[in-house]
Amino acid sequence: MRSVRASDAVVIDTGALRRIFFVALLATLTLRFWLAAAVPITGDEAYFYYWGVKPDWGFYDHPPMVGWWLAALRQASDALWWLRLPVVIQPAVLSLATYAFLRGSGEGSAQDTAWFGALLVLLAPANVWNVLITTDTPLVYFSFFSALAFIRATRDDDLRYYALAGVLLGGAFLSKYFSVLLGFAYLLFAAWKPSGRKSLGLLVLVLAAAFAPAVNIWWNMGHCWANIMFNAINRHEGNTGLNWKTPPLYLLTTAYLLTPLVVWRLTRLRVALGAMWRDTQSRAMLLIGLVPLAIFALLSSIKTIGAHWLLSFVPFVLMVFARALPETRRAATVRFFAGFAAAHVLVIAIVAMLPLETWQHLRKYDGIVMTIKAPELLERLRPFERDYVFATDGYSPSVTLSYNAQRYFAVFGPASSHARHDDILTDFSALHAQNILILHKSRPRVAEDYAPYFREVEVREFELHGTRFWIVLGRGFDYPAYREGILEPARRHWYAVPDWLPMTHCYFCERYFPERACRAGTR
Repeated sequence: MRSVRASDAVVIDTGALRRIFFVALLATLTLRFWLAAAVPITGDEAYFYYWGVKPDWGFYDHPPMVGWWLAALRQASDALWWLRLPVVIQPAVLSLATYAFLRGSGEGSAQDTAWFGALLVLLAPANVWNVLITTDTPLVYFSFFSALAFIRATRDDDLRYYALAGVLLGGAFLSKYFSVLLGFAYLLFAAWKPSGRKSLGLLVLVLAAAFAPAVNIWWNMGHCWANIMFNAINRHEGNTGLNWKTPPLYLLTTAYLLTPLVVWRLTRLRVALGAMWRDTQSRAMLLIGLVPLAIFALLSSIKTIGAHWLLSFVPFVLMVFARALPETRRAATVRFFAGFAAAHVLVIAIVAMLPLETWQHLRKYDGIVMTIKAPELLERLRPFERDYVFATDGYSPSVTLSYNAQRYFAVFGPASSHARHDDILTDFSALHAQNILILHKSRPRVAEDYAPYFREVEVREFELHGTRFWIVLGRGFDYPAYREGILEPARRHWYAVPDWLPMTHCYFCERYFPERACRAGTR
């Protein structure tokens, strides 16, 4: 570092920034590999794992990309650290790509800006600890590199880069529908001072990305429009319109993911941001980083915005910040990011050392026990494994236990919109007259939920690490009764596909109700 008397600040030179970056890279990779091996599988991860067990062109609630990735990874190993490898190395990949992109000519201050931007991306809060492989993992990869290709294309309207951006945007779309926000940022860029070449580039991009929605539409037409029913209709039941609590929560989430320092500084860099807007490539970067966040801000007035929804766009806000911040402010920013990351490490270390019972007061403590102590819980079920089909009453406990047992647990009962992928995997008509064990985290309602569907029902309970679990032993499953009591309401509720959506097949109705259509208003 060298002192700058005029500004009374410290400027970090290129060599120091490079050394700090590689120290941080080694430290974060070490932490992340340890977390990937030590943290038990979560419900969402186990859910997507089972997409990889039976890969398809689509799955119930999201497009298929993460299932394809996990299917490929499973060819080598089912070890959790290995399945999480794409997300473990993601901050390293994104930060090195950030350096390469910002480096520009590689001379003078461009090198400093490149290392500074790479360090910010590497030490962004979520990049310190998040090692969970979900639909957001491939989404971030495809979105990030699509955006880089698009920004490069804007330099000289190179159609090859527009095409590359489109292909990668298609990969992002097959990861998660939020990729359309990136496409909206591209559209706004093209609409600002439009030109023939720019419009042609956007057309090339759209055509290159078109394979993704085509695949998704084709699969949905033959699968009850499952993705559309979940994302557009079923998951939003109970939303009551405007909610004054969710916008402040979104602001806090954004401030955390970007860090409060970055948010505060960006509000004071209006002149620098205005200068960036006048540069074509910088304007593209601004739109990619800020437009999706602005759209989420609008949506936050009616729904809760998950932190993971923002991950694809955080790197570009940090890249904008790295280019706009004066050199004399970088040293303080590096210290803040390093300190913030160290605080995360300290919290992780404390949590890892505390006994499980520390969290006994939490409302979802039973779920924590089920996740962390799954092998012990499965031991309690071992005496029943030869005589019973295993199930739970929800998708998260079912898939979590399934991964740990390497034996699939069905979802018994109505469950929720998030549990419907089990409708693809489990054929209850094939279980007629069999015995089914259903594990509960809360006391079951035997008379209402189980007695009508079995010849005989027995309930047992046990305690594990300070919380209670219940086992429903259902003997002699009555499929016809279950069909009318559980599956028929599910058909009317979750599979009420609007008439205007063309449908070639529906696995649910064809399996259980060949005489009844999965259509809105059908009884």
